[in-house]
Amino acid sequence: MPVDYQQVPAEVTLAQPAATASFEEQYAQARALANAGQPTLALTAYDALLARAPGNVDVLLARGIVLSRLERWREAEADLQAAAKASPDYADVWFALGNLYQWQNQPARAADAYGRAAALRPSDAAILAAHARALRAMQTRPGNPEAANAAGYTWAAGLSGNWQEVGQTGGAGRRWNDQTLSVRHYGRRASIGFEALRAHRFDQTGRAWAIDAYAGLWQGAYANLRYQRAPGERLFPAHSGRVELVQSLCGGWEAALSDDVLGFDQRVNIYGASLGKYAGNFYLQLRHQKIVSAGAHSSGERLLGRWYYAGDGDSYLEMSANRGRSDDSLSLTGGAARSGGGGLAWVHYLSRDWGAKLGASVARSGANGTRERGLSVGLVRRW
Repeated sequence: MPVDYQQVPAEVTLAQPAATASFEEQYAQARALANAGQPTLALTAYDALLARAPGNVDVLLARGIVLSRLERWREAEADLQAAAKASPDYADVWFALGNLYQWQNQPARAADAYGRAAALRPSDAAILAAHARALRAMQTRPGNPEAANAAGYTWAAGLSGNWQEVGQTGGAGRRWNDQTLSVRHYGRRASIGFEALRAHRFDQTGRAWAIDAYAGLWQGAYANLRYQRAPGERLFPAHSGRVELVQSLCGGWEAALSDDVLGFDQRVNIYGASLGKYAGNFYLQLRHQKIVSAGAHSSGERLLGRWYYAGDGDSYLEMSANRGRSDDSLSLTGGAARSGGGGLAWVHYLSRDWGAKLGASVARSGANGTRERGLSVGLVRRW
C-alpha cells in the first residue's frame, strides 16, 4: 500500500471543521486531517468542500490523493482526471496522477503523467526523478527511447552521421560515411517515425527511406515494426524489414526476440535474442544474433552496459563489446572467421529540448586482418 504520511496515535483525534468555518478554513482543516494520518476524516471534509464548491480543482486534487492512499483507485483516478481536464497546466495534478499509476504498477501511464508534469515544471527535481524511475520501470529497450512517450513531448527530429575507415592491418584504409535524418511523432501508447538514409562507400552512393513504429501491447510489452525501401538497390537492400517483441519480467529483467529480413539478391535473416537487467541507474544487456543466408551463416554476441548518470532517463554513458564467428562454404579462408570489437558512446541533453550524441568504435577480423575504426555524432531536437 502506498504510504506517504505518518500515522498518529489512536487516541489523537482532530476536530472536524465547524459548519460555520469559511471555505479557506475548512480546506486548511481538511489538509491537516490528511497530513495527520486520518484519511477517512479528511475524505469527509473534502466531500463537504466539494458540496460547497463543485469542481474545485484544488479540492479534487486533494481528495484524489487521499483516495489513492486508501487504495480506492477508480475514485482517485476519476477525481484527478477531472482536475487535469479542468486545469491541464496544473503540474501537481499530473504528478499525483503519476503517483497513482506508479502505485498500481502501470509505469507507461505513470511516465506519461510525470512527463506532462516535467514539461510544466522542468526544474522540479522530485518530478524529474519520478519520471526517470517510471521510464526505467517500463523496461524501455536500450538505444530506442522511441518506444516510450518522450517526456511529455509529441515530436522529435534528429540528424546523425557515421564515419568509418576500413583496411588491412598495417595498410592504408578506405573510408565510408552514412547519414540519417529522422522525424518521429509520439502518442500515448505508440510512436511512428520516418527516416531518410544516405550512404557513401567505396565511390558509390545509395539512398533509402524507412518507416519505423513502436506499439504498446499488453502490460510490460511492446513491439517494434520497421520497413525500409531503397529504390536504387545499390548500398542498401531493395527491401528490408524488422519485427521485435520486448517483454519486461520480474525484478527489473527484460527479454526480447527479433527477426530482421534483408532483401539482397540472396535473402538474409538476422535472428536475435536478448536478456537485459535494470539496477538503479544502470542497465546491462547480453544479445545473441544468428545471421543466415544461402550457403553461409554466422553468429555473434554483444554485451552492452549503460549508466544513466543524470538520473533523468535521457543522458547516459555506454560501453559495448562484441564478438562473432562466420562460416562460409565458399570462403577461401577455410570457411571460418572470427571477429571482435567494442565501442563507447556519450548521450547528453544540453537542455530540455536539445540532445547530442558522440561515439567511437573499433573492430577487427582475424581471418584477413581487416580492421575498422568509426566515429559517430548526432543531434536531437524535441518539442
